[in-house]
Amino acid sequence: MFDKLDEIEREYRQIDEQLSDPAVLRDHTKIKDLSKRKSELQPIVECYRKYSRILKEIKDSEALLRDEHEEPEIRDLAELEYTELVRQKETLKLELQKLLLPTDPHDQKDVIIEIRAGTGGEEAALFAGELLRMYAKYAEGRRWNLSILSQHATGVGGFKEVIASISGKGVYSRMKYEGGVHRVQRVPQTEAQGRIHTSAVTVAVFPEAEEVEIEIDEVNDIRVDVFRSSGPGGQSVNTTDSAVRITHIASGIVISCQDEKSQHKNKSKALKILRARLLDIAEQEQRDQISQERKKMVGTGDRSAKIRTYNYPQSRVTDHRNGLTLYRLDAVLDGDLDELIDALIAYNQAEALKTGAVQSR
Repeated sequence: MFDKLDEIEREYRQIDEQLSDPAVLRDHTKIKDLSKRKSELQPIVECYRKYSRILKEIKDSEALLRDEHEEPEIRDLAELEYTELVRQKETLKLELQKLLLPTDPHDQKDVIIEIRAGTGGEEAALFAGELLRMYAKYAEGRRWNLSILSQHATGVGGFKEVIASISGKGVYSRMKYEGGVHRVQRVPQTEAQGRIHTSAVTVAVFPEAEEVEIEIDEVNDIRVDVFRSSGPGGQSVNTTDSAVRITHIASGIVISCQDEKSQHKNKSKALKILRARLLDIAEQEQRDQISQERKKMVGTGDRSAKIRTYNYPQSRVTDHRNGLTLYRLDAVLDGDLDELIDALIAYNQAEALKTGAVQSR
């Protein structure tokens, strides 16, 4: 770990030197890239430098404690200081380990959240509406923006399905822990005998996809053939090779255009059609990937696959991933999710530390 930290500090110093180089200062793109990289490394470097200072102070304290000629009062103070320095060292070491854990590249993205009623019929639909309200209150508390994209409401105020977007700072870094099956245990309003029913709602959370851009390298990605336009029966209608046939080498898609008398215009049209087709393929792949992620996240929507249980009679919320139980259901449903999410973040960090994961920066 410390070899990696030394390497990061060297890179940080090199970036500082580059940012003071007049040649670099004239390159705005270079400045932007270097500044971004510096901001990524800064928390690690600052923590490592503090850790190094603590190590030096510990050595000084040890030297003082070994000096048998020191006054007893001085030695007592040195022992107290030494104990505190060792405590700080261990705290900083753990913080450095956390800072070096791999980061999720999607953490700063906005999200699309899909809430669907699972097992439990109308009761599940009602709880889907309550989860939507919970997330809306949570977003409001963190100054995020939640907007409904689509909804399929039921007749009694619930939702068979509701899809929303949440935008703001670091939304995915926290909301990603909400994906899965949420189980509710309570007496439904329609239950005459007061029996507790168990229902389930599935929640899927996805980082909002970047706009797909299709770039075509006209030298390496395509083959362009030109030929004379032909009319009915195959007769030539043009005396020049104005028709264009473009073959996309990777996909095998072939586009031909001969409507225009200009070769340039036909080529432009063909490229436009090719980009549209490639965009459709890329978006379909993206949709297939999201579908697979959704299946992994929520499974079949069965109650047994739960990540969290909301028990109304006991005012209890239990997260089954780390075993945390809170007895303040009303507050949680009113958007107070930070304790649950913070605990999951800490739990995942602890699990990652057990495996010895270190970020490759």
